[in-house]
Amino acid sequence: MAMMFRQPEPAGGMGQFTARISTLRDEVARRGALALQPRPQGVRGPKWQALLGELRTPVEHWQATRQPPRADEQPVHSCPVMLLPGFGTHPMRMRPLARALEAAGHRVSDWGLGFNMGATEDRFTRLCERVVAMARKEGEPLVLVGWSLGGLFAREVAKAHPEAVRMVVTMGTPFSGDRRANNAWRAYQLIAGHSVDAPPIGTDLAQKPPVPTVALWSPRDGIVSARSACGRKGERDLAVALRCTHLGFAAHPDVADVLKRLLVSD
Repeated sequence: MAMMFRQPEPAGGMGQFTARISTLRDEVARRGALALQPRPQGVRGPKWQALLGELRTPVEHWQATRQPPRADEQPVHSCPVMLLPGFGTHPMRMRPLARALEAAGHRVSDWGLGFNMGATEDRFTRLCERVVAMARKEGEPLVLVGWSLGGLFAREVAKAHPEAVRMVVTMGTPFSGDRRANNAWRAYQLIAGHSVDAPPIGTDLAQKPPVPTVALWSPRDGIVSARSACGRKGERDLAVALRCTHLGFAAHPDVADVLKRLLVSD
């Protein structure tokens, strides 16, 4: 009678699969706990009416395009500009802003890292390398324009490499005050997997970079507290109020007009 032999389990069999499922379950639970953390007492984001107002962004853009065109000033100097997208967004969302700046004679690039799904040490390191390389290629420092979370990246890059950054412009960026004074911090902690109090790109986000720093903010912002995006004296050099939604910063014609004036006067 032929002897029967039991075939050995292949490497990475059920035991490894079970371990992976357990690790995944633990990670989901950890991120869920981050998302369910209570907001500190006395800290608030924009009211729910402003949050619902974000749905008006397409209408707001349409209304802005109906206004008579303004006479554009020609830039004294064509600037190299890098656009950094907001949390959960792709650089293509800022393409209308890029086109407006290119039409004014500026050389515009995106951050080259695809979707912005949160702050990581690797993403920050790669961004720093790209900014330094771009500045070397252009033969002059860059103007960094960061929308929301992209603005935090821009400010921290300027602190790490001020020689490669000419100016930082933030748009609806929560760099000032409590990091939970917005309506996106729970979603951020769930997706990014770390607390807003412990970002891996910097410890003092309110500290002003050692380059000219402009904060664009809006009283209509339904995501980030106006005070957080405006900042306090000493945390930025200039604050400019706009009347657009948080989502509108990426493409609103008024935002492009302000940026073009800033680049001309810089």
